[in-house]
Amino acid sequence: MTVHSPSPRSFTRPIRVLLADDHELVRDGIRARLQKVAELEVVGEATNGRDALALARDLRPDVLLMDVSMPVMNGLEAATQMRKTLPEIAVLILSVYDNPEYVRGVVQAGARGYILKDISAAEMITAITSVANGGYYFSSAVGPTLVGAGTSAPVEDPYGLTDRERQVLTAIAKGQPNKEVAKELGISVRTVESHRLNLREKVGNKNAAQLYKVAQDLGLLD
Repeated sequence: MTVHSPSPRSFTRPIRVLLADDHELVRDGIRARLQKVAELEVVGEATNGRDALALARDLRPDVLLMDVSMPVMNGLEAATQMRKTLPEIAVLILSVYDNPEYVRGVVQAGARGYILKDISAAEMITAITSVANGGYYFSSAVGPTLVGAGTSAPVEDPYGLTDRERQVLTAIAKGQPNKEVAKELGISVRTVESHRLNLREKVGNKNAAQLYKVAQDLGLLD
């Protein structure tokens, strides 16, 4: 799976989750999964994006777990509205589709994750926890689609990265392992590890999700 680690945040209460899916059977299954976890609480359910927005305003959940394909208002439209009106609520898209256009669309709309409906209960819980804590989570089938999903970004580098560090940062954003990066750049694995350490120190020891955003802001993923 492709995971972007969350930023540090602590909950002294269960993570509040709002479900949005137009299929009752799907909602029943998800609710049954989440109710087994003491750290999670399902606070409401909606059958379309419009109702999800209304419930989100009233209930103020930590996470909106939402299908991308729904009547009245779909998940893409709802995520766009959420970013404008309730940006503090993390949107996690749940879908049967691994269509690249869907993934790019919801990322640009402000969703913090995209998972497929065939994932395990454990992975779903991990995804919810990740986005609730300020991070990102994408299933492995859709992770590669993220490369190129960003918009144009400024090329100014406030971190003072070297060309090699920028190459390594790009590789991290693409999820490449050290051995693959070393082979691609013609350097040793130990040198790759050294560059990783240096660039993390320069950008503030950020986690994987934040490093992805740094690479995007620097225009390295265009």
